[in-house]
Amino acid sequence: MARPVVAALLLMAIPAEADDGPTGHVAEVNGMEMYYEVSGAGKPLVILHGAYMSIESMGDIIPLAAETHRVYALEFQGHGRTEDTGRPITYPNLADDVAAFMAAVDLPQADVFGYSMGAAAALQLAIRHPERVDRLVLASVAFDESGWQHAFRDFIPQMTPDMLVGSPLETEWRNLAPDPDGFAELAEKLIALEKQPMHWKEAVEALDLPVLLIAGDADVVTLEHTVALFRLLGGGAMGDLGPPLPASRLAILPATSHTAVINQPGMLMRFMEPFLQGETPAGMWD
Repeated sequence: MARPVVAALLLMAIPAEADDGPTGHVAEVNGMEMYYEVSGAGKPLVILHGAYMSIESMGDIIPLAAETHRVYALEFQGHGRTEDTGRPITYPNLADDVAAFMAAVDLPQADVFGYSMGAAAALQLAIRHPERVDRLVLASVAFDESGWQHAFRDFIPQMTPDMLVGSPLETEWRNLAPDPDGFAELAEKLIALEKQPMHWKEAVEALDLPVLLIAGDADVVTLEHTVALFRLLGGGAMGDLGPPLPASRLAILPATSHTAVINQPGMLMRFMEPFLQGETPAGMWD
């Protein structure tokens, strides 16, 4: 679902190709068989899901994006149809997997959209492999664990795999998993992921690419943290009387919790598409 388990509980243009719907493939990535689907035509867009999720559970954002982009939707280690390995799940590991996946499918550079855990992995991808990312869209992301809501931070020490084993979340996961008995091990790895430090401020400040930040007004990330991230990316100045608009952008979805962010694909695309196309709203004096 999302980076937080509590949410689970509660570039380069390529030639357009004919598209008959998504096609599934497997790529050899860092010693595992990674499942991915390709759909649409146009500039490539890599889509990264959240924790415990799959391509299907990302919903309609993928087919909507495929109307104007060549979409590569992948499934992370231990998720969907991608096998797990003995390796821990960390954001650097997930980012390196995406970079290795892009190399495996001969995709030198792409726009990238990530949601929750996928957004943190996408942010690490831009930090660790900047040459792979053209434009970056991050939905519900933090650059430091202090950015999570206090309610979630207080909940993290209480999390155990037993809270999830036998839940509807496991039932959905088992429908696709290569090893349907491996859910408890995956849950243990993802709980450990929640406890890993995230001190990425300096790395974020060093980024040199356009970023669109999206968050709900009742998200697991605080509004203050999201605005702080936007300012690190050069945003927040007055556009009419100040310097030119920054390359990065910020969108806050109203009446939207963490899990509701991905359930509004039409609204997401209304923010994402102009950004991915490099379109900027005109002001009165433009």
